[in-house]
Amino acid sequence: MEDPREHLVRVCKVAYDRKLLDSAGGNVTVRLGDRVYMTRSYAGGHHQWNLRPEDILVLNLDGEILAGEGSFSREGAVHMACYHAFPEAGCVFHAHSLNIMVFVSQGVPLPPMSEQTDKYGPIGFCKWAATHTPELAVNVVDALRPQAAELPKHPIATLIPRHGIFVVGTDLNTTYDTLERLDRNAYIALMSRLLSH
Repeated sequence: MEDPREHLVRVCKVAYDRKLLDSAGGNVTVRLGDRVYMTRSYAGGHHQWNLRPEDILVLNLDGEILAGEGSFSREGAVHMACYHAFPEAGCVFHAHSLNIMVFVSQGVPLPPMSEQTDKYGPIGFCKWAATHTPELAVNVVDALRPQAAELPKHPIATLIPRHGIFVVGTDLNTTYDTLERLDRNAYIALMSRLLSH
C-alpha cells in the first residue's frame, strides 16, 4: 500500500495556490486501510500549506497519533466521524474556498450551474454547531448521510453555516477534483447574476 503523504502535501499546496484552502484553516485526510493520514493543526496559519511529509499525521481509526509532527487537526473529529459513518470514504477535504465562502456567509445553498456539477445536485447546509465541537461532527455526518448511496459514484458534500465546506470521496484525487469543480461552480453562479440584470 503506497504511502500517501507526499501526494497529500502536493495536493494541499495546489489547493492553497488556487484559493481552495486558506491560511485561516481547513484540513485534509486520506484513509488507507486502518490508517488515516491527516494534515497537522495550523497547516495554513503557521505553514501557509507549505508542508513536508512529516507534517502529515498518521493515525489509527481511534484517532491515536502513530507518527508525524504536530497536533491533531482542530476539525479532526469531523473527519474521523465521516470515516466511521461511511465505509467507502477514502478522503475528507474541509476547506474555506474563496467562491464557496460567499454562499456559506450568506446561508445560500450552492446550485449546480453546468454539466460538470449537475451530478452533485444542490449543495445544502448541515445544522449549525460551534467550530471544533463534537456536535459539528454529528451534524456534518447527518447532512451527508442522505447522499451516502452516491459516494461510490462521486464525492458528496455539505456546507457548514458561516464556516466552509466538507467534501467526502473515495480517494484524494476525486475529492480534490470535486472541491475545485464546486468552487468554480460557485464563481459561475456569482458571475451569472451579473448577466441576468
